[in-house]
Order: sequence, then structure tokens, then C-alpha cells
Amino acid sequence: MTNLILFGPPGSGKGTQAAKLVEKYQLVHISTGDLFRYEMGNNTPLGQEAKRYIEKGELVPDEVTIGMLKNKVDANPDAKGFIFDGFPRTIAQAEALDKLLADMGTGVTALLALDVDDEEIIKRILLRGKTSGRADDNDEQIIRNRIEVYNKETSPVFDYYAQKGKAQKIPGIGSIDEIFERLCKAIDAAVAA
Repeated sequence: MTNLILFGPPGSGKGTQAAKLVEKYQLVHISTGDLFRYEMGNNTPLGQEAKRYIEKGELVPDEVTIGMLKNKVDANPDAKGFIFDGFPRTIAQAEALDKLLADMGTGVTALLALDVDDEEIIKRILLRGKTSGRADDNDEQIIRNRIEVYNKETSPVFDYYAQKGKAQKIPGIGSIDEIFERLCKAIDAAVAA
């Protein structure tokens, strides 16, 4: 089973690349953003709770996120593997993911971090905000807060998997196809290892 963590700050291109990787490797894409939007759109108790944090640009508590994630994994028992997009964001979440996968008799194959500088991220999200309909994509201060939260709380997850020899940075600047090619090379090498 191939289990990938697609990593990077908001606006780094994870969603775009995940869609291409799902098609090539036949994996189930689990985007915490999509899970949150589904739960919030259906006004579930988990969705209402998540919304309160997201509106402030803060991270949603682990137990809420992990509950949503476990439901999605359990709903796909025949999957060849998963691409986790936007998760894990903390060491506690990484440990919970490792346990969830270990219980299934598998583990994380690789963490691939799209490396994009902060100013490029801000430009991309503001551009996305013109069509996404998401209020948090149109407010530069909220975007900067999201990047700051990412850098402070999420970057240690890269180090966590790097210590296991499973993390690498992939340059996230260039055409969609160039970045995709870099990701595929890294995935093929990780699967072969």
C-alpha cells in the first residue's frame, strides 16, 4: 500500500498535484480541507466546531480532524493507498496517523513537501480568492496568519518523518507538469526503497 503525505503551506499547490497523483497511482485523496468543507457545508457538529477555528485562521483540534480522517479511511477498505493532503499538521497528528495506518498493517511511504516561499504563497492565495468564494482567501492578514501557524506548528512534522528517512522537499515553483514530474520521481524512488 502506498501512503503519501503531500505537505506544504496553504496555496503551495497540494490540491492540484494530488489530483494528478491520484490519477497516476490510483490512490484515494484525503484532503482535510475537503473534509472540513463537507462537514461545515452539511452543518454537522464536527463541521460547526471546525468552522469556529478556521474563521480565525487557527488549526482545528486534533480529535476533530482525526475523527473525520478515520471515517474517510474506513470508508475505503479496498484502497491501494492514500494521499493525505493537509494532514498531519502536528506531531500528535503524525503519531495518530502512524497508529491508524499501523492498525491497517501499513505505514507512511513518504512525506513530500512542496517548497514555496511565503510571498509566492500570498500571491497565489489572493489570486485563488478571486474565484474560490472563500473569505479567508481574500484577506492578506488571515493568509499571513495561516502561513505563520503553518511554519510554527506544522514544520516539525517534516522533521518527524525526516528522522525516519521518509521526508523530502520538492521545489514547488515551475509549471504544474514540472512539479508533477519531480513528485513522481520521488514517489517511485520511495516505493522502490
